[in-house]
Amino acid sequence: MTIGAAIPILRIFDEAVARKFYVDYLGFTVQWEHRFEPQLPLYMRVERDQCTLDLSQHHGDGTPGTVLWIPVTDVLALHEQVHSRRDLFPLRPGIDPDGPGGPTMDVPDPFGNSLRFAQNVS
Repeated sequence: MTIGAAIPILRIFDEAVARKFYVDYLGFTVQWEHRFEPQLPLYMRVERDQCTLDLSQHHGDGTPGTVLWIPVTDVLALHEQVHSRRDLFPLRPGIDPDGPGGPTMDVPDPFGNSLRFAQNVS
């Protein structure tokens, strides 16, 4: 018996904004989507490399204000990517060189969550 990696569920309120932020801005790929009926809330899984996130419009799934710590191998390269896409979201996240766990870039999503991309340098 094994236990797999946890997949956080982040609450979203606007499908178009979520796609623009997670897919276009951060470079995630949609793995699958689910709705009980066409006009009902969206539940969507996105992935980028080894990072998997579930995004949900369902009341009770996730809490705005959630913080995720996401390990990356090159925070500077990711920083350059998101800065090159400022036309999609006018964010200018910086890198905290002394973040716990290594240099960290904190990116707020449009729904009040925070994604902390951290490079372990030990």
